[in-house]
Amino acid sequence: MKASDLLVRCLEREGITHIFGVPGEENADFMMSLKGSALNFVLTRHEQGAAFMASVYGRLTGNPVACLSTLGPGATNMITGVADANMDRVPILALTGQAGTERQHKESHQVMDVVEMYRPVTKWSHAILDPRTIPEVVRKAVRLMRSEKPGAVLIELAEDVAGMEVEAEPLEPRRFRRPGPDDKTVDQAYELLKQARRPIIIAGNGTIRKRASRQLRRFCDVTGIGVLSTFMAKGCVDRDADYCLFTIGLQQKDFTACAVDDADLVIALGYDLVEYPPKLWNPDGGKPIIHIDFLPAEVDSNYHPQVECVGDLAHTLWMLNERLARDGTQGAAPHFELDGQRATRQRMLEEFSAYADDQTEGAIRPQKALWDVRQALGPADILLSGVGAHKMWIGRYYQCNEPNTCLIPNGFCSMGMPLPGSIAAHMAFPERKILAIAGDGDFLMNLQEMETARRLNADITVMVWEDGGYGLISWKQDDEFGEHSDLAFGNPDWENLARSFGWTGRYVSKSADLADALSEALAQKGPSLLVIPIDYRENALLSARLGEIARPL
Repeated sequence: MKASDLLVRCLEREGITHIFGVPGEENADFMMSLKGSALNFVLTRHEQGAAFMASVYGRLTGNPVACLSTLGPGATNMITGVADANMDRVPILALTGQAGTERQHKESHQVMDVVEMYRPVTKWSHAILDPRTIPEVVRKAVRLMRSEKPGAVLIELAEDVAGMEVEAEPLEPRRFRRPGPDDKTVDQAYELLKQARRPIIIAGNGTIRKRASRQLRRFCDVTGIGVLSTFMAKGCVDRDADYCLFTIGLQQKDFTACAVDDADLVIALGYDLVEYPPKLWNPDGGKPIIHIDFLPAEVDSNYHPQVECVGDLAHTLWMLNERLARDGTQGAAPHFELDGQRATRQRMLEEFSAYADDQTEGAIRPQKALWDVRQALGPADILLSGVGAHKMWIGRYYQCNEPNTCLIPNGFCSMGMPLPGSIAAHMAFPERKILAIAGDGDFLMNLQEMETARRLNADITVMVWEDGGYGLISWKQDDEFGEHSDLAFGNPDWENLARSFGWTGRYVSKSADLADALSEALAQKGPSLLVIPIDYRENALLSARLGEIARPL
């Protein structure tokens, strides 16, 4: 068979079902090999959109998925989405074409070193030069991208190599069981826990794995210890649970950060420092920490754990749960003083509902918009956030019942994900309601995928918060300098834009109309666009209020 045929067969054997992308002439053999295969190729309108689709599909399902581009400009277009997936710990496979090996050594049309370019933003980056190595390369790539912590890998296939004849067979995928920490280390962590009076949990991205979330909930059901999730860990515990303290992640001090101040022990679970730097919650580096994660702790002067339980996160929590169960039957289970955490939870509940009945016209407050969004979506429905001022409001105000029902890119933090990501979310879970929230700057970065959504008849709703500028940068500059630079831009006629792409579109400027408009958009089959003018005067008001916080009550 041709090398491209073998590559497709290996991808099928690994359980990869979708490839999102934009092919070029250097991918011609591969694209022909895809015809008649079990792989579903989804043509996108931009390579960055393809990478975002692959990232969201991989994050929601936990299964490897691929994105594809040609050489040169196609590969450079795709790299931002791949980097975003890698830093958000998502298993995706980037496939790129390349010029024939006879011209790679010299100045030649569109030729650049894609493998080296991708090396800093992937777990592994490799060019196939001998088609006989394809089974090993694919097996290694998928094994690496799935291994904790998950991430992106790149495979490059030159056009002449793709057409070579080869005799080989795919390797059978075989899984390995992740090791857990040793009993002595878990005993040390458990002793620290028993000595604490006001422990608190900071749960990061690793805790949204299903098994880890189940064990965490069991741990908290027994201990009552409060859980603060990072933006990417929303839903690791149920928002309705008494021990759910909601989200931590704002640069300013929040009520939830005061709960960390009061704690005499921090249990960091699956916590990635890239999301929320420890200097914001442990400024003097003196807070006792138990690090529980798949990998050893990153070296940071503000994050220097007393104990590190390194290994499978769910298994580590299971080991702690077994010790709790043992001590519970012997009447020696630890007891904690958690009144302050309960007060923090109550204060945040009051924050969430404060604008439930807000009546404004001409602009809608972020708090009101997110209250209505939470009421409109069920526990299993999926919200996707872009990057901008809206991300900060979603991070603080939108809470979840289940893992992976609010997707926020918070590692690499690239703009442009919500529209293409919502298409992939619909493909992964067509039975769920899918809502993406984007700023006007964020949405227009991948506007072209509106055509992809219509072509695929994706049942999605995109809510655009319109403020006519880069609101988050304005917010940060105002906080630091008291003014901001020129960050304003113009916008299209939104309803005509929607109509031109075959979408349903509506512009809502009265807060009293928002709940009904949102329900109608979510009930509408096919893609819908809902645009609201957002009142970002609330940004400065929130900063001022948070700046006055000293204690939770």
